[in-house]
Amino acid sequence: MNEVVHIGGIAPMPPDLQELLGRVARGDRDAFSHVYDAVCGPVLGLVRAVLRDPAQAEEVAQEVLIEVWRGAARFQPSRGSAMTWVLTLAHRRAVDRVRSAQASSDRERKAALLDRTPAFDEVTEEVESRLEREQVRRCLRTLTELQRQSVTLAYYRGLAYREVAELLAVPLGTVKTRLRDGLIRLRDCLGVGA
Repeated sequence: MNEVVHIGGIAPMPPDLQELLGRVARGDRDAFSHVYDAVCGPVLGLVRAVLRDPAQAEEVAQEVLIEVWRGAARFQPSRGSAMTWVLTLAHRRAVDRVRSAQASSDRERKAALLDRTPAFDEVTEEVESRLEREQVRRCLRTLTELQRQSVTLAYYRGLAYREVAELLAVPLGTVKTRLRDGLIRLRDCLGVGA
């Protein structure tokens, strides 16, 4: 056992972190208490520097210390000091939290974009509606000027036959004939069954 000369006598030297981790690996709770005291401050400081959010930093530091308790047997002194191992765990855990938060933020942003994108059915209906309107416009161009005026006033402006006749200054019977003939030509052009 290591000893240190103290005023008033010889006191045992506290075990080093590497030795303590070996004891923690064997389930020694008292050794973990010493490890906790030795690494808690540096772990929290490192995690806070990465995360910048005190609440998350405390949560991640707690996770790291639990990982130290559960995984002390994985510590390999040949690969570095005990403190380096613990701080590496802390850094990795903090970076994982940042990446997780970023991935979550990215998913939320994508979901928000998808919410603003019209559903397939809405897009299909809009395309079909535009195609139908264009086909109707094309078919209207095949009508005579008098037929087109009558159909437009009656069906697109909502005027009664009598109002169409007055506006065009033609007899009501003529308007009805123009409308009938125009609608027949539209039906044939649009391919609508009789």
